[in-house]
Amino acid sequence: MDNRIGYDTDFLAWTEEQARLLRDAARERPNTPPNTQIDWENVAEEIESMGRSELRAVESALVRVIEHLLKLEYSPATAPRGDWKLSVVEHRDRVARDLSASPSLRGKIDLSGIHRTARKMAALGLERDDLPNDALPAECTYTLEHILDDEWWPVNRHRVE
Repeated sequence: MDNRIGYDTDFLAWTEEQARLLRDAARERPNTPPNTQIDWENVAEEIESMGRSELRAVESALVRVIEHLLKLEYSPATAPRGDWKLSVVEHRDRVARDLSASPSLRGKIDLSGIHRTARKMAALGLERDDLPNDALPAECTYTLEHILDDEWWPVNRHRVE
């Protein structure tokens, strides 16, 4: 039975496997004639970079989700709430599609690092509400399951609806 990872079932895992296989192939062919020589290491690196791009796209979307969840939870403002919710829905859908295409991405998500970035962005956006930077939690209080759950929303600390 073939245990190789499929391009269509987990893109990130496929890119990692293909890069490893290319490097193995390069080691098996150390004396390839110069006119037929493939730049194995750089080809492998380019394939790996495609997988890393997928991870960066997921992380970017998660930053936006967490930023807007924080604003929904901590901001007393009423006007932008609908836009924040729309952004959360849009970016949750992006992450769901990417995780469906590459399930192994889930294990590579650095939630605390993503939260630090999202917290900075949320704090800058909330300055206009005179909300102090330390009002936002230093550590992520949301689980990845909450962040990705279409039905879950944080409770607004100012009870604005």
